[in-house]
Amino acid sequence: MTSLALGPSWLDPTTLISTFGPVGILAIVFAESGLLIGFFLPGDSLLFTAGLLVADGTYLTQPLWLMCVLIVLAAVAGDQVGYLFGRKVGPSLFRRPDSRLFKQENVEKAAAFFDRHGPKAIVLARFVPIVRTFTPIVAGVSRMNYRTFVVYNMVGGVLWGAGVTVLGYFLGQIPFVRENIEAILVAIVLVSVIPVAVELLRARRTAAGTG
Repeated sequence: MTSLALGPSWLDPTTLISTFGPVGILAIVFAESGLLIGFFLPGDSLLFTAGLLVADGTYLTQPLWLMCVLIVLAAVAGDQVGYLFGRKVGPSLFRRPDSRLFKQENVEKAAAFFDRHGPKAIVLARFVPIVRTFTPIVAGVSRMNYRTFVVYNMVGGVLWGAGVTVLGYFLGQIPFVRENIEAILVAIVLVSVIPVAVELLRARRTAAGTG
C-alpha cells in the first residue's frame, strides 16, 4: 500500500486505518457525517481504502459485511446528531462568525444544495465532500419532517457507507487497481470535489449576472 499524496500525511486513509483500526474509521465517518469539525476528513477515500484493506486482510480482519454494517450505523448516527444539532441551534447557525474550523460559506453551500434538491439532498449530499457534513444540520435548521429525514438518512447511509466500501473491496482485488492505488485514491478525491466546484461556478455566474 502507498500513501495518498494529497493533503496532510496524517489524513492519509491507510495511515489512519493502520493507526486507529476500525474504531478510527467509525469515528471519522460519524464526525464527517454531521459534526461541524468533520468537514475536512477523508470520507470517500477512507471507505474505499477500508474495503480494499478488508479484501487484502491488511490492518482489517473483520468480514466485509460487519464493516459495512458498522460504517452504515456510524454514518446514520452522525447525520442524526447533525440534524438534532441543527434543530437546536436553529437560524443562529447562519449568524455564527467564521473561525479556523468553521466557515459560513460551507453552511450556505449546504443550504443552497438542500433548497435545490429537497429531501433527496440528504442522500445526494453523502457523495459531496463538505456538503455532506452540513446538509443534515441545515435539514435540522429548516425543521425538515423528522420521519422523512430518517428514511432518507438511512438510504443515504447505506448507499454511501456500504456502497463505497464494497466498491473498494471488489476493485481492490483487480491487479491494475492495486498497482495504481495512489492514483486511484487521488482520482476519487478529485471526482468527489467536482460537484463542489460546479456549485461554486454556478454561484459566481449567478452573482455576476445579478451584480
